[in-house]
Amino acid sequence: MIARGVMLGPDQPVILHMLDIPPAAEALSGVKMELVDAAFPLLKGVVATTDAVEACSGVNVAIMVGGFPRKEGMERKDVMSKNVSIYKSQASALEKHAASNCKVLVVANPANTNALILKEFAPSIPEKNITCLTRLDHNRALGQISERLSVQVSDVKNVIIWGNHSSTQYPDVNHATVRIPAGEKSVRELVADDAWLNAEFITTVQQRGAAIIKARKLSSALSAASSACDHIRDWVLGTPEGSWVSMGVYSDGSYNVPAGLIYSFPVTCKNGEWSIVQGLSIDEFSRKKLDLTAEELTEEKALAYSCLS
Repeated sequence: MIARGVMLGPDQPVILHMLDIPPAAEALSGVKMELVDAAFPLLKGVVATTDAVEACSGVNVAIMVGGFPRKEGMERKDVMSKNVSIYKSQASALEKHAASNCKVLVVANPANTNALILKEFAPSIPEKNITCLTRLDHNRALGQISERLSVQVSDVKNVIIWGNHSSTQYPDVNHATVRIPAGEKSVRELVADDAWLNAEFITTVQQRGAAIIKARKLSSALSAASSACDHIRDWVLGTPEGSWVSMGVYSDGSYNVPAGLIYSFPVTCKNGEWSIVQGLSIDEFSRKKLDLTAEELTEEKALAYSCLS
């Protein structure tokens, strides 16, 4: 997708830097061969390496997909401890060797907290340049509404994912609209089923990753890659007028979310910068959901920082 221009546009040449662990070096070289063989016009070079310094040197965009998954019988602290050490070393390599304007997207779970660790160990990268992926959840919410209403997914806009990329996230349709022949109508009005929107819709989006693992026996691949491209493309090239997207970003205290967490907000992007959409009304039901996912992130942050000592 990146080599085809899906991420950075059809006129932007790219050099891909791919990092993997030493046991995967041979498979990585196979991926490089395939990229060369596909003869992508925009692909101007491929660096395939197991060395973090080489991988991070001069990069303008870093997509962090590497992480340690939770395995059966593992405590959260064990997973966090392993991810802290991974993100500490990769953050140091980005800090010393990436381009000064490098934009970072953390995909590997726990994505919000991994992004926070990365920020801690790459202090010269501006906090606005470190984000995590909740666009996958955002796109899942769009998909559910589009299926429910039998409309094109491109006609649904302004859903919001608040909080953590976990099962406490809050998929919010209170400000979402659908374009129909008569104009734009609110999702709530068109769905006309608050019981579904306040329960099954939310849990379907929250649990979608687990449902895919159950069906495929593997975690999301295509949808995660596609949403990572969407995240970077909108960040770099801008969001369409009148619409917003969900990004995990460094909280400044907006919507009474504790400052200092990486939390998913509705954002608009322009000139390579994101801004949190301000002034949206938050009802009592939503307030509880926003606070619940913030509490989980505060706990994760404390757990991660305890692994630093």
